Amino acid sequence: MDDMNGTGGTGGTGRVPGATGTGTGTAERYPAVRPCGSYAVAHLLDVRPGPDIERYLLSIEETMAPYGGCFLVHGASARAVEGQWSGDLVVLGFPGPGDAEAWYRSPAYQAIVGLRTRNSRGLAVLVEGVPAGHRATDVLEQLR
Repeated sequence: MDDMNGTGGTGGTGRVPGATGTGTGTAERYPAVRPCGSYAVAHLLDVRPGPDIERYLLSIEETMAPYGGCFLVHGASARAVEGQWSGDLVVLGFPGPGDAEAWYRSPAYQAIVGLRTRNSRGLAVLVEGVPAGHRATDVLEQLR
């Protein structure tokens, strides 16, 4: 959210600018929001800047390119609205299911990941995205 009243900088409407609001799923309601097939998410703590982190940052995009990866969240300030938060959040999006894992396991990324892990604490997870048109209630079947 971009402002303190919780509207996300949407002028008080709570809607994404330019959204049509006519469909049933996120992609239909908010055409600018394109679900990715998979994500790599890192919650980093105690990052120690230095030559290794600089090399990592200079190299990571080149490792993501063959897998269609892009930064969705990186370097932005997070404000906790529930619970306590510290550290940095990084979210990478990849176009297809399994692309985040293929990138993470790639020789190119494995060659640089130690530059980050030796100079920070935290956790990293890989997660599949939802299909276009996904509704919150779609998960009810999994819970039964």
